[in-house]
Formats: sequence, structure tokens, C-alpha cells
Amino acid sequence: MYYNVYMFAEKEYAAVRRETEGRAVLCTVSKKHSVTEIRQAYDLGQRIFGENKAQELCRKAPELPEDIEWHFIGHLQRNKVKQILPYVSCIQSLDSLRLAETINREAERQNRVLSCLLEFHLAQDDTEKTGLPSSEAFAMMEACTPLANIRIDGIMAMGPNTEDETRIREVFAEGRRLFEALQAQYPSVHILSMGMSDDYPLALEAGANMVRIGSKLFQEE
Repeated sequence: MYYNVYMFAEKEYAAVRRETEGRAVLCTVSKKHSVTEIRQAYDLGQRIFGENKAQELCRKAPELPEDIEWHFIGHLQRNKVKQILPYVSCIQSLDSLRLAETINREAERQNRVLSCLLEFHLAQDDTEKTGLPSSEAFAMMEACTPLANIRIDGIMAMGPNTEDETRIREVFAEGRRLFEALQAQYPSVHILSMGMSDDYPLALEAGANMVRIGSKLFQEE
């Protein structure tokens, strides 16, 4: 199942914690990593982990401490919502009204209100196609407002797949503008999730208050 053996990188984790302290929440991306590797991070104090496959999340979560906050960060199919809801504290990849309605319906059955982030596709030159266009932001917020069992707490976006820092900064700046525009109208909006292992310093510069970092923190033995 896991083809390589990794260990959680304590020094890199400490460095990232210093960089993000007082600025951003760290979501450690644990996809494709074992329960043992996640436990190493947990033992160092990490509590928020991100997974992008429903089956993998549901396999690992029962084997790990209950105080872990699982964030779902990948494209979520509606038929997988019921499967992951007992475990997740936040779905960062809400990208359609039909998905929002499904999450709301399942959350109502579990008598809970689930935190969600709207995922936006801002890097138009990138091959990644998931996420809403920014032009639909306010219509989506308005449509989600009557759904009593989900709460839109912010937005999530990915930087473009490029080494061009100017282009990355442009995309993150667009994310910040969209976040502030939504925040001005919707009080619940307070999370701006941007930045991964290769570009999180630029996301922090742009004002991200949550980063999703994985490969920098799990190193092959």
C-alpha cells in the first residue's frame, strides 16, 4: 500500500512552525503516508491533518487519536460524503452547490454543523480543473446561506504549477482579494487556505492564514 518508507521530519516541522507562528494554521498533508508516520507528527504536537481520498481517510482515522482534526482537501464525490463525515472537521474542497446540499443533508442526519471552505480555481494557466471560478463566489455563498448544517468559514485555492514567483504572487493576491471581498459581506468567512510545500512562503506574504504542507515534512528514509 505504501511503497516508500518515510519519516516525519522534526527539524523541518519546527522550522515551519516558527514561520507560521502567529500567522497561519498548519494543516499537515498526510495523504499516502502511514498511520505510523502520522503518529510521529502527532507526537510532536501536530493536530490538523489533510487527506484527499475518502477510502484512505476512513481507513486511517479510526487507528489514530480522536483529537486529530481531519480536513478533507481533495476533490470530493457526493457518494463519498456519508463515508467521511464521521471523521472530518472541515471540508476544504467544496466546489459545487450539489455537493454543498449533499454535505448539508448528511450533516443534518448526524446533528452537526460542518465547517467548509469554498475551493476556487484561480490559476487559469494550470491543468488543475477542480474548484469554482471566482465569478461564482457570491452566488455560491448566497446559495449556501440557507443550508443550516454547513458553515462556509473561508476559501481554499492552489497556486499555479510554475516556478515563476511573479505568477504565483499574482494568483495568491487574487485569492486574498476574493477572500476580503467575501469577508466584508459574510461574517463567517475567516479562513484563507493557500500555500503548499513549494510556495507557502509566498502565500504567507499574501496573507494566507492556513497552509497545507506535506512533502516538505515527510522525508524518504
